[in-house]
Amino acid sequence: MFGVERAVRQALTRFVPEDLGVDLVSAGAVTGIDVRRKEKVLALTVILGYPCSSVRETLRQQIEAALEPCLKGLTLALDLQVQIKPHRAQHDMPSMSRVANVIAVASGKGGVGKSTTAVNLALALQAEGARVGLLDADIFGPSQPIMLGIADGTRPEMLENQTLVPVPAHGLQTMSMGYLATRNTAVVWRGPKASGALTQLMQQTAWKDLDYLIVDLPPGTSDIQLTLAQKVPVAGAVIVTTPQDIALLDAIKGVEMFRKVDVRVLGIVENMAVHICANCGHEEHVFGAGGGELMSKRYQTPLLGSLPLSLRIREQADGGKPTVLADPDSAEAQLYRKAARRMAAQLSLTSEGRRAFPKIVQQQ
Repeated sequence: MFGVERAVRQALTRFVPEDLGVDLVSAGAVTGIDVRRKEKVLALTVILGYPCSSVRETLRQQIEAALEPCLKGLTLALDLQVQIKPHRAQHDMPSMSRVANVIAVASGKGGVGKSTTAVNLALALQAEGARVGLLDADIFGPSQPIMLGIADGTRPEMLENQTLVPVPAHGLQTMSMGYLATRNTAVVWRGPKASGALTQLMQQTAWKDLDYLIVDLPPGTSDIQLTLAQKVPVAGAVIVTTPQDIALLDAIKGVEMFRKVDVRVLGIVENMAVHICANCGHEEHVFGAGGGELMSKRYQTPLLGSLPLSLRIREQADGGKPTVLADPDSAEAQLYRKAARRMAAQLSLTSEGRRAFPKIVQQQ
């Protein structure tokens, strides 16, 4: 019996899921191995800590194939589950009520597609089976209401305790300064007032049992970013950049900022990596090549994905139906979903947070 268990564990240490990046045993995903000789059954329980509904059956088949040589006449009964738990925030700050994990999406400079990335990552996590919220933290230039197709003038409902009800959008729970002002209204505030607005939007919104809250930060490293780091438990951050040298320099500052405030950088998303001609298919690296990969290696953080310079991505976001929603089977949508799975998988490898949170179990 012990020989079979040992062989199973050894086989699973050699199996590394693409999105996870480490083997199942090292990830702590193997929670039960039970050899039932009388029944001729090997019962195996594997619990993944990230949503992966689109590749779950593939994972099941890969695990079964990896264990086939170990069975020795036993039948494999594989219980493959997903449980999304709260993970450690900076300085061991307790998790928010009703929000398991806050993930910040940031960029060192504007114009690199950060907001487009944030909304597509949120929709991708939801498509993979998670409960997701999206907070537009760009107080001065909120863009998420437009990208989500929310009508101008939409206002969130306010409860008796002065908390705001998230505005539903394509299954996401959303909140934005854009819901509290018209699109033509300029928000002319000094830093402290803008930071206070972020705190209110974050803490006075009645989020409901979220696995992930994606926070679309304004570009740069200023008051709002510092307020987030000081007052909000952030489980991880994603840096969005383009391959060009100037953007990478600013992105590096973003990585350094999060490291200084004890927020783990889960990975890098490289936008506008390559332009593919719609007429002839010629590929051209308009903004340079390999910058995101070099940055990933330098800071030992994963390159979650490289997105092309695509007219469709821009048009779909401007039209209120981001790529993951508008064209879910497209190559671009699949890149966003892979990036979202990798991001969540990286987070699953961190230690759990201090607050006990109800387990979310998905079973087939």
